[in-house]
Amino acid sequence: MHKQLFFFCFLLILSFSCLSQETNSLAGFGIEVNAFAGKVIKHTPKFHLPIPDLTTGVDLNFQWKTYGKKDWQQRRRYPIIGVGVTYTNYGIDSVYGRVFSIYPNIVIPLVTGNKIEWTLRIGDGIGFVTRDYSRINPFDTMNNAIGSKINDYFSFMTDLRYHINKHWDAQLGVNFSHISDASFHQPNLGVNLAGYHVGIKYFPETSRPKHIVKDLKPLKNRWLAEFRLSLAYDESNAPLGPIYPIYVASGYVSKRWISKNKAFAGLDYSYHTNIYSYLRNNIGFVTPGTEARYSYKSAVFVGNEFMLGRLGVVLQVGYYIHQAFQVEGLYYEKLGGNLYLLQHEHGAIKEFFLCAYLKTHLSVAEFAEFGMGMGF
Repeated sequence: MHKQLFFFCFLLILSFSCLSQETNSLAGFGIEVNAFAGKVIKHTPKFHLPIPDLTTGVDLNFQWKTYGKKDWQQRRRYPIIGVGVTYTNYGIDSVYGRVFSIYPNIVIPLVTGNKIEWTLRIGDGIGFVTRDYSRINPFDTMNNAIGSKINDYFSFMTDLRYHINKHWDAQLGVNFSHISDASFHQPNLGVNLAGYHVGIKYFPETSRPKHIVKDLKPLKNRWLAEFRLSLAYDESNAPLGPIYPIYVASGYVSKRWISKNKAFAGLDYSYHTNIYSYLRNNIGFVTPGTEARYSYKSAVFVGNEFMLGRLGVVLQVGYYIHQAFQVEGLYYEKLGGNLYLLQHEHGAIKEFFLCAYLKTHLSVAEFAEFGMGMGF
């Protein structure tokens, strides 16, 4: 449990670093409330839980509209940063339980008008589930979706909003959320929810803080050689089984573009001690002495990092060039963040960062990794 809390608190620190760069002024501060309803999605044949007729919940979001105090805010067209608190009732309390979540988020304006606006919100944080897989009282061995009470909570929302006046907004949109414990404990299929929401937003002072506009010079589209070293954990296939470390190393090159993004491509390597242990204890699957050869994965990958000051939001897609004994697909995805402790335009070491990512195969999480990296 302590490993999960460490990882998910680290995710919060990554995102809260953005909040620390904002002012304490109430100009641009808003409180948004959304009521949502939706349907649980059966995303894998292994998902045997009954599908509730309707899932409902409430999302409360405390937001700050950036106004250009930092250069990155102007480069990103003054995004909105916030902290959301969500209550979810899946509809079958005896199986799914209920979820209480807190997650930092960022709202990016896609189309902006005087009265109408189209926005996109992405957030990630911690979700506490009231029911999970359990062999002890209260028994719940039917729940093969959630293996522990502490989970990662991912939220995606997009909506159309109407600016009533400088104090009030109204919005209507669609949303998607995912909870899972990133294989810290099995079973871990996760729960995906798709739905719609309607809500209002109140700004005590004003929804339109005066922007600081600077004459920003474009940043150099520089190339960097970078590497990451990360550590992940995975439980054996049996619920409540031993937890094994996974060692991850990545080398890649990156190029900054339009002063606010970094495109990158490189190689991923991961060594899975859980697979090695499985092969050592189940003779006959591979030739004795070759277990290590079938316990690692390597892949080529491409991705983009969205720079938000000292925080980078990372989206990565990889293609396997070497599979471990347990094949999970040809492709994988990683979503996470980098928290930069060092950012220099010149010098031998230009970047040093802490990182946290969630690796998935479409909607099924494989593991969560955390570590550090450098750029030269």
